[in-house]
Amino acid sequence: MKNANLSKPIAAVAVVFGALTVFSGGQALFGDAQARAAVGQAVGFVLWFNFLAGFVYLLAGLGLWLGREWARYLAWALVIGTALVATGFGLHVWNGGGFEVRTVGALALRLGFWVAVVALTRPAKTPSSRDIVDR
Repeated sequence: MKNANLSKPIAAVAVVFGALTVFSGGQALFGDAQARAAVGQAVGFVLWFNFLAGFVYLLAGLGLWLGREWARYLAWALVIGTALVATGFGLHVWNGGGFEVRTVGALALRLGFWVAVVALTRPAKTPSSRDIVDR
């Protein structure tokens, strides 16, 4: 990892973020009528993606905590998946579909968080033979 001092805090935030995402998504999808009504004009595919991605957040956070390389690939997958869903959401809105403004912020937060995770957990650059010769 690029910054080993940040790996555990990033992992902890990812796990908390995942747990909150699963809880809130579960309430919106499977809660009582009042909980489901509170989501307003939620866009179904965004809601389902976020709920299911919450489980992946938990897994990625655990992998980051344990220092596993596959967790970075999972973080990349979350960046790509969230970007694709955000694009689909944008098209939905562009075509006049109903939505909640808070969805824009939530997607930006999720995408920004996972981009930051990928950036902050980048492996440290190891010197190449060229770097050694140039010294």
